Amino acid sequence: MERQQHEKFMRMAIALSEKNVLESIGGPFGAVIVKDGKLIAKSANKVTATNDPTAHAEVSAIRMACRKLKTFDLQGCTIYTSCEPCPMCLSAIYWAHIDVVYFANTKTDASDIGFDDQFIYEELDKPVENRRLPVTQLLRDEAQQAFQLWNSSVLKKEY
Repeated sequence: MERQQHEKFMRMAIALSEKNVLESIGGPFGAVIVKDGKLIAKSANKVTATNDPTAHAEVSAIRMACRKLKTFDLQGCTIYTSCEPCPMCLSAIYWAHIDVVYFANTKTDASDIGFDDQFIYEELDKPVENRRLPVTQLLRDEAQQAFQLWNSSVLKKEY
């Protein structure tokens, strides 16, 4: 795809982020997913509109693209996002197997306006027992049954 096409899709993502702010719908973030040069899904941040902390623009666009393409695997897709993806969104992009990410604003730009994810990166680098959020492992032996069932299942659909 030519640079002009990439810029067209990035401008869509940026426009979604601006519209979201101007209409007081949510945060200043937008994302567009494209496959084979065609728009598949687009979304702005919907966190406050839906009371869903996971409804970031990228995650919302991934959900829409998966529904539209009837798959959980977005290989062959590109995502254009108005800001460098946060840790959650980047994880979702990896899990969805999206091929390429284009972003406009940086995580530093986001931090400068109050959207700072640095603490998450720092928490992930710490051992579980040293994290700010208390985390306790419980009933591992019982939970192993589901993993054993999965591992031996002939019906599983790997992802």
